[in-house]
Amino acid sequence: MNAETAALVREFVQRLSATRRGARLARYLAVHQLDAWGIPYGSDLSDSVATVVGELAANAVTHGRVPGRDFELRIALGAQAIRIEVSDTRTESRPPAPGHATPPPADAEAGRGLLLVQALSLAWGVEQRQVGKTVWAAVPHTTTLPKPLLEG
Repeated sequence: MNAETAALVREFVQRLSATRRGARLARYLAVHQLDAWGIPYGSDLSDSVATVVGELAANAVTHGRVPGRDFELRIALGAQAIRIEVSDTRTESRPPAPGHATPPPADAEAGRGLLLVQALSLAWGVEQRQVGKTVWAAVPHTTTLPKPLLEG
């Protein structure tokens, strides 16, 4: 990464309880941080990021939860994409590989989260960690970054 690209990146990191409340808070904090970076609440980009964060956080607390351990939300604003990472501490439970998520039956009440992530992202994937895994997604944007972000 060159110095100009590095100056364009902003990062937000927060650990949250691996509960439904923690997942809702992740979504709220994400749109709040985007607004602070100059991406307004209710914009298409804010809504897309909120959806991706919501789905990844919900999966972390539903499928990746280990009692007594938090999950981590990381959002990085780059020049062309917003990278969202949600890390949990469960190693044995992994989502299907990108492109292999299958639609649930039409009457199912769940199972569409990764399909939404795939539709809203340039790419997404799973990375192993020393303890657990990180599920990430890159949401594209063409937003002109506010001047304070450009100054580093």
